[in-house]
Amino acid sequence: MNSIFIAIIGLAVFAFGYRYYSKFVAEKIFRLDPDYVTPAHKYKDGVDFVPTNKFVLWGHHFTSVAGAAPIMGPAVAVYWGWLPALLWVLLGTVFAAGVHDFGTLAISIRNKGQSIGTLANKLIGQRAKILFLFIILILLLMVNAVFSWVIANLFVSFPASVLPVFIQIPLAIWIGHAVYKRKTKMLLPSVIALAVMYLAAIVASRVEFLQIDLVQYFGGEGSSGIFGLGAVNSAFFIWILVLMIYVYIASTLPVWKLLQPRDFINSHQLVVGLAVLYLGLLFTNPEITAPATHSGADTSWFPLLFITIACGAISGFHGLVSSGTSSKQISNEADARFVGYFGAVGEGILALVSILAVVTFFGSTEEFLGTYSSFTAANEAGLNVFVEGASVLASGLAIPPDIATTIVSIIVVSFAATSLDTSVRLMRYIVSELGVEYKVPALSNTHVATSVVVVASAFLVLMPEGSKGFGSGGYLLWPLFGTSNQLLAGISLLLVSIWLKRRGSNYLVTLIPMIFVMFMTLWAMFKQVLFEWSWFGSDPQMLLFVLGAIIFVFAVWIVLTAFSTLTGQMDTPDDLDQNTK
Repeated sequence: MNSIFIAIIGLAVFAFGYRYYSKFVAEKIFRLDPDYVTPAHKYKDGVDFVPTNKFVLWGHHFTSVAGAAPIMGPAVAVYWGWLPALLWVLLGTVFAAGVHDFGTLAISIRNKGQSIGTLANKLIGQRAKILFLFIILILLLMVNAVFSWVIANLFVSFPASVLPVFIQIPLAIWIGHAVYKRKTKMLLPSVIALAVMYLAAIVASRVEFLQIDLVQYFGGEGSSGIFGLGAVNSAFFIWILVLMIYVYIASTLPVWKLLQPRDFINSHQLVVGLAVLYLGLLFTNPEITAPATHSGADTSWFPLLFITIACGAISGFHGLVSSGTSSKQISNEADARFVGYFGAVGEGILALVSILAVVTFFGSTEEFLGTYSSFTAANEAGLNVFVEGASVLASGLAIPPDIATTIVSIIVVSFAATSLDTSVRLMRYIVSELGVEYKVPALSNTHVATSVVVVASAFLVLMPEGSKGFGSGGYLLWPLFGTSNQLLAGISLLLVSIWLKRRGSNYLVTLIPMIFVMFMTLWAMFKQVLFEWSWFGSDPQMLLFVLGAIIFVFAVWIVLTAFSTLTGQMDTPDDLDQNTK
């Protein structure tokens, strides 16, 4: 199968979805009003509520939701063949992710910039809200732990990427000051910053002195480091501490000082990276060597495919970003279509090229099946295969392999870091909210709440011995991520459906994908909890069983409560927006 043909079909589907379907949803369903006074203007504080240009905000939103997930999920899911993965990415992006991200953004804009977790109280009641916040906290904690692990390991494995990534921080602060204090346009400084980063990547790839290789500083892999740890574990430990300090600072600073300008730079990285990969695909014209479907898979793709590919098809984490940070920065309500729906399309485009980079990397079908010999093997190999496959595509533009590998690792780290500090900021909001709810005023303090989040995240990464060795404690809970994330997406779509019904709008555009996502996710979670993690499974994992069972029961409880609200006579709270213009 020709890869260029598949790429053209995929991009055409995304273009159709944004041009026609999102316009229909914006005009006929959400009825966006350009004259509506958004929370960014009404509650402007220069910290969280900051009116922002839609292109800058799109950069923040996209890079916050992207992370490594739209790369990792598709790179693993091609185990079942490229066709099921491709169809879920295309259809999921257009009909599920787009309306989910757009919908959670729209409902938050119309309700004081409040998060979807807070709005659950107004829509379906206080008890459901608390249960929903519990699921959200578990999800965010897993994101913090695992993305920290991914970044630290990439720094250890690709030391040439460290300097360019760290250079981005002062450049972003400079851009933020120039834009918001001197009223400079952000585009040119951001392009210059990206050029400086990539120049640093080129130089660091060739000059060993500029590669911040902590393992070598300790004397190499066989040497000892600090606290009785080996050199590799010591390097990992130091990078985790550095990351925790960074996310503490980044998540407490005003969004214009670091978050927005850094994310705008990263949005350029997306454009450049996608251009390089798609142009590389055009010039190399590789054949797809992976099978369209894998009949010999050791586990069924149905329903597991729909939780393996989350970001890139639909992801509950996106709703947290839409309603947690992006809604507080929307300057004009009409911008919600571009930021929310097109942000989902951006992820779909990234997921599409992730699929193509992996399925064209191998020399033959046998070689692919040798690497993807089982679902477990696919999970182990997926990310590294993408990095290598993307480097091969980049070679089509005559980019040397070592430089291409460094740049790809920089892109992955940048996206993961953006998702990490956005996740910490969101978790801080929730901890503060719970502090108010349970009358613990200290938790309402920004720095106290952030400290709780950072310490909990670091503890989960470092303290337990996970399946990946020292510092991989987050992976103890990672099998819960896929189902928890998709449950969050389904519940968010259900809440948006209730809101749309109360406004007198056609809510089928959110209700139909919600039913599909909830059915697949609850089915997958039931199978995991009962037949894999419990004593009925071959390898019982009681921590996953207990937490999974709790989340499953909470999710069912929330869904039943929400459906009762949706189908019954609903009293509308006085403070819930009912504007039907």
